[in-house]
Amino acid sequence: MHRPLIAANWKMNKTIGETEDFIHSFLAMIKDVDDVDILIAPPFTSLSVASSLLENTTVRLAGQNVFYEEKGAFTGEISPSMLLSAGCSHVIIGHSERRQYFSETDEIVNKKIKIARKNGLEVILCIGESLQEREEGKTFDVLSRQLTGSLKDVPLEGLTIAYEPIWAIGTGKTATPEQANEAHAYIRQWLRDYGEGSERVRILYGGSVTPENIKSLMAEPEVNGALVGGASLKPDSFARIINGAREATV
Repeated sequence: MHRPLIAANWKMNKTIGETEDFIHSFLAMIKDVDDVDILIAPPFTSLSVASSLLENTTVRLAGQNVFYEEKGAFTGEISPSMLLSAGCSHVIIGHSERRQYFSETDEIVNKKIKIARKNGLEVILCIGESLQEREEGKTFDVLSRQLTGSLKDVPLEGLTIAYEPIWAIGTGKTATPEQANEAHAYIRQWLRDYGEGSERVRILYGGSVTPENIKSLMAEPEVNGALVGGASLKPDSFARIINGAREATV
């Protein structure tokens, strides 16, 4: 059985001061949690202060994105070494918003994963289908294409997959636990067919995760955790999600 991972993706939210306030409140709420891995991905501007406040705690830090070169004339981009020096252990790559708004392809995602792993960052790879693709019965085709392109020549060590159906991200719509488990089971089998280390890869669900639905999602055998967006912006809400995950996996 996989140890649950609950990750917060704050996206373009929270100033440095708001990050400080969140962490101070949040740490008091989860001080007794020792059976769930917790990860927070704040904006780049808050990484350093978050790292300082999370020092000597079990909460780990992630970047929301990374560039596929070590350094150079790439205005506005962030390198793997910059994330590491800011205290990150993980990075989120391939989020649907990056694919949609910044035209990231599976080839670009693949390059980012390779440089992140080369530098020792663990990777959360996001994949998922649109509503039209689901309605047309293409969910598994989309997942297979994204996995194949994104993981080309990539070992599975240090990898987490986040299944995020695009139609459920920030919409208030959530895949049913059965839909999530079905997609996760497909991903798990794909990983087994791909190569060594597949059973160590955790598969998270993302898409309008809330304190109210986390237990039913985590009760599914193939759901190993959650990548949480809007509901991670308030410390009490995120803490309730973590506690719900604990209760569901006891």
